[in-house]
Amino acid sequence: MSQDPTDRLDDPDFPALTMSQAAELLGVQPAFLRSLDSSGALEPYRSPGGHRRYSRHQLALAARLRGLLDDGHPLASAETIVGLQDELTSARADADRLRSTATRLRSDVDRLRRDIGGTG
Repeated sequence: MSQDPTDRLDDPDFPALTMSQAAELLGVQPAFLRSLDSSGALEPYRSPGGHRRYSRHQLALAARLRGLLDDGHPLASAETIVGLQDELTSARADADRLRSTATRLRSDVDRLRRDIGGTG
């Protein structure tokens, strides 16, 4: 059985939106999205005809950049801030995973000590 093609719409990286749709959703002019593309801050998918297509993930990035630009940051700074925010989020997730692993390992060591101590 083939997969429902509309399932791709659930993929945050699927480039489903045209530039005008993306601009409308973000409340910006298409020129803003073109400027992000020309600067390299955002690289939309190009259709075979060369038209830009945007994913939900790209719209989220554009919205984050727009917020920082509205706060007075230049684009280069906004890109750096977004990158650092993403790194921090990733580092926090890594730290959470490591804490969970350490807790599990401590529990395993305690259990093994009890098992070894109980058989002697």
